[in-house]
Amino acid sequence: MARKYIDCREFPSASKCSVALSADSESELLEAAAQHAVSVHKHTDSPELRAQLKTMFHDGTPPVEAPRPA
Repeated sequence: MARKYIDCREFPSASKCSVALSADSESELLEAAAQHAVSVHKHTDSPELRAQLKTMFHDGTPPVEAPRPA
């Protein structure tokens, strides 16, 4: 299975979060991303949040340089 990642730098926010998370499985990444979203960004953990997070996953590993927002 290919490594997956999610990168907060893609989503500018007031907190200027620069955390990128990666894992060998989608389920492990989803759990870590949900915990980060709740504890750092003060989101409420819900099926909707987890579904939204999954749409932000990428294959591979996070780039060293900050990605540019779409």
